[in-house]
Amino acid sequence: MTAYLITGARIVGGDQADLLIDNGEIVATGTGLDAPADAQMIDAHGLVALPGLVDLHTHLREPGREDAETVFTGTRAAAKGGFTAVFAMANTDPVADTAGVVEQVWRLGRDAGYADVYPIGAVTVGRKGTQLAELGAMADSAARVRVFSDDGDCVWDAALMRRALEYVKAFDGVIAQHAQEPRLTQGAQMNEGALSGVLGLTGWPSVAEEAIIARDILLNAHVGSKLHVCHLSTKGSVEIVRAAKRRGLEVTAEVTPHHLLLTEELAASYNPVYKVNPPLRTKEDVEAVREGLADGTIDIVATDHAPHPVEDKDCEWSAAAFGMTGLETALSVVQHAMIDTKLLTWAEVADRMSYRPAAIGQAAEHGRPLEAGAPANVVLYDPRVERTVVPEESVSLSRNTPFEGMTLPGKVVATFLRGTPTVLDGELTK
Repeated sequence: MTAYLITGARIVGGDQADLLIDNGEIVATGTGLDAPADAQMIDAHGLVALPGLVDLHTHLREPGREDAETVFTGTRAAAKGGFTAVFAMANTDPVADTAGVVEQVWRLGRDAGYADVYPIGAVTVGRKGTQLAELGAMADSAARVRVFSDDGDCVWDAALMRRALEYVKAFDGVIAQHAQEPRLTQGAQMNEGALSGVLGLTGWPSVAEEAIIARDILLNAHVGSKLHVCHLSTKGSVEIVRAAKRRGLEVTAEVTPHHLLLTEELAASYNPVYKVNPPLRTKEDVEAVREGLADGTIDIVATDHAPHPVEDKDCEWSAAAFGMTGLETALSVVQHAMIDTKLLTWAEVADRMSYRPAAIGQAAEHGRPLEAGAPANVVLYDPRVERTVVPEESVSLSRNTPFEGMTLPGKVVATFLRGTPTVLDGELTK
């Protein structure tokens, strides 16, 4: 394995230092390091060094929708975005509700070698919300599943949600809820408000999200388990989670990059690239989720990378699929929304995009500080450059990015997975 001496990087945005990587580990940090004679030198002056990013919410589509994404192409996109670990959602075909399917996804990720893949198991059989899936079997499988979600559908039955929370306590698991009351969102197309009325699109009320979050927090307080709220999007949701944390309740939450930046006004274009679940909300909601991420109410940023083939998006709004890609643009959007606005520091970005998601998902080899003895999962990022988002330059199989044509700051220059570069000079290494 090649040794690498990274010189002059700003470690999590702080002082400049060198990093020596060898045998898959960070051997030393500091200045004047003694490197092996054959070590490859990387000049990182002006770059920020971050621990490898961890995405707790990724749709890799395999098995079943390999026309939209595969584990191979999705993890290549992850590496290009600075991610060294991704958690693959269960809404595949067949659904990842058995030990066999989650092991298949886990092995595909291991064979691809671009990022570690941690399968998320479905909470219910077929994600149909009527019967618990084989949670224990998935937890005991080779994939060692610890996070379970019916994402794309809400576990709407309170009794079933309670049983799921109780069940996963046996192996310290987490239930990640897609908070959407289905009876309040039948046929919903965009955020409910004055604009949805003007556009003639069925509205998606904030209370549909907030009611489920409030219910599940109360259930979890009763059970004493672990609850994670997926893609929180409203001001009211932030307030509910903040109140729960003040009471010391065991709840974590995530926000997507697109909900940190984009608002419902984009739906006025009727361009289905902006159709997403939960929908883009108001400017007030965007300000609230930014504040929630800054003060720690919202624990992490998760991409909800949701690739779709052209035919699922190149159609009228009502027929289009929900979802946006996000792995390759996530860090740039976070810089734009949170760093450049001085709401977060780079050290706090490392916390929200590496340390905490790794801890929630129990990815032990990830989310570690950049110090001697840690696995060499490292990202080098240049915050000084700007780039225009061009969908055709994506390495994902799909092109449904909502940031097309936007100028965003920053670029991932290098990504190392256990000391092996998956990206160098901004390009994939294999």
